[in-house]
Amino acid sequence: MASANNALRVFFILMVVCAARAASAPGGAAKAAGGAGEAFDITKLGATNDGKTDSTKALQDAWTSACRATGSATVLIPKGDYLVGPLNFSGPCKAAITIQLDGTLLGSNDLAKYKASWIEVSHVENIVITGPGTLDGQGTAVYPKSKTADYKALPNTLVLFYVTNATISGIRLLNAKFFHINIDNSKDITVKDVSITAPADVENTDGVHVGASSKVTITNATIGTGDDCVSIGPGSSGVTVAGIICGPGQGISVGCLGRYKDEKDVTDVTVKDCVLKRTTNGVRIKSYEDAESVLTASHLTFENIKMEEVANPIIIDQYYCPQKVCPGKRSNSSNVSVKDVTFRNITGTSSTPEAISLICSDAQPCSGVQLVDVNVEYAGKNNKTMAVCSNAKGTAKGSLEALACLV
Repeated sequence: MASANNALRVFFILMVVCAARAASAPGGAAKAAGGAGEAFDITKLGATNDGKTDSTKALQDAWTSACRATGSATVLIPKGDYLVGPLNFSGPCKAAITIQLDGTLLGSNDLAKYKASWIEVSHVENIVITGPGTLDGQGTAVYPKSKTADYKALPNTLVLFYVTNATISGIRLLNAKFFHINIDNSKDITVKDVSITAPADVENTDGVHVGASSKVTITNATIGTGDDCVSIGPGSSGVTVAGIICGPGQGISVGCLGRYKDEKDVTDVTVKDCVLKRTTNGVRIKSYEDAESVLTASHLTFENIKMEEVANPIIIDQYYCPQKVCPGKRSNSSNVSVKDVTFRNITGTSSTPEAISLICSDAQPCSGVQLVDVNVEYAGKNNKTMAVCSNAKGTAKGSLEALACLV
């Protein structure tokens, strides 16, 4: 009997030791609430929340541990300000990962550190980036230097590169040095309930850019920057943009198309239920004159959109040439075909008399353009509402008579 009791005591002691070891897993790991697997708290890996001490290594180590975890894992970024340089969150990883952003990450302004982007998530499946926290690119300290510094490009804030099944939700993005979110060669991506803010006078601070990606949804976001609130580039398909409050900025764009060789088609894009406030453009499709690629933009729908004193509310521009930096000279030709475009139930006011501008090429006219219930009026009193169309073929129905310029 005594032998049996001793055996029970030994078994009990072993159980306690094993539990203690599990509770104090190495690498700052602990069990996340709700059965979510291991959680890697960056403050337990050396991060300091004073906004001044470099915490890059702690956050990179947290990602590495989470990526190696055999079950779902969480990278925890607690409340506080953490200064970090470039981060490479690369996969493939063994299981799903959540980045719980409760604090603020501050992007280093030491530009020499950056080879590409600030935070790049690459070759990862099943990732969630969420929380009430902030990604602050601290671009305001860099913008004045960007025109004179010998850097080819400033870093994007958050890049998804070859990522599948990702959700970005709830977070705030501030003052990116370049694009705030760049979705590249990815699929099944959702961006929702985010806010994005940058100065209105700084270009190339796009809110969300989508390129060469499919099945992307951007919804319920408030975006105000110095460039496009949302831009959809070549090779994109199955993109839905909905419930966006946009302004200030340059509106919501498909393009720019044709700038580089070997660009792919853009198709099945829907922009709906959005409000644009005092932006320099509304909804637009833009392609370079003498484009370097032969491609088609088709099945594009813009519907249920309210304009509030927007300059140039509706645009198709096949002769786009920003700052006169173009692949070639205007030759009344275009390698980009634009067809099957619907503008439906677009209302509100324009800050310029020209509420619609559909400028298509002679050699490649736009076709299948529909203006359905488009009623945008010039807000001023010194002129009348007007539309300008060139080589734009389609139909108008239920729209303001002055805007029905299609042939």
